[in-house]
Amino acid sequence: MPLYKSININSQTNVKIWHIKETISSFLKDIRLRPQSKSRLDSMKSKTHKLGFLSARRLLMEFGYDDFDMCYDNFGKPLLENGNYISISHSFEFSTVVVSKFPVGIDIQKPTKKVIDVASKFIGIESMFLEVNEKYYLRNLTWIWCVKESLYKLYSKHGLSFKNQLVVLPIPSDNVTTSWILDGQKRRDYKCFLFEINDYGLSVIQPRNGTTN
Repeated sequence: MPLYKSININSQTNVKIWHIKETISSFLKDIRLRPQSKSRLDSMKSKTHKLGFLSARRLLMEFGYDDFDMCYDNFGKPLLENGNYISISHSFEFSTVVVSKFPVGIDIQKPTKKVIDVASKFIGIESMFLEVNEKYYLRNLTWIWCVKESLYKLYSKHGLSFKNQLVVLPIPSDNVTTSWILDGQKRRDYKCFLFEINDYGLSVIQPRNGTTN
């Protein structure tokens, strides 16, 4: 399956999305893996997780990179050797990678009943503008989850409370909103870009000042 979609967030930030139709063996014919990545792949029990992992490496090639250009920090955050910022996500049949000159986070999620079941664990003050019976409740709930996952990936700090420290403001009609990380006495502001990809929720977040996280 070729590249599904490419989205330019701005001149410095590009998102690429893969619709996973391949087999594990077909991916492995095209992808070079570092020994550490091969060991990680071999340890995965789920075929879905393996395909997500490999499709993300295939997406790297669309940016002109491969697995040897990437490593992970102690938090598990992916890093590019040339200093550009990267974030990765996959959910069922889609995977996505964003590369930017600025700090960035991405998440893609399939809207499912599970998101509703765990809402009480990640919805805080957002409950003030979320109407359970509204037409777009599941979509907006999924987007909020995506934004908070994206924030967590970008900020790279263990122990953040999704419910109390990660805040998403109301989602306007243009699907661009603001989110905050509340860390001690500091409030860090992020711009959030929200998309629907075949009913999946996708969020891309960056610091409002574009330079620091």
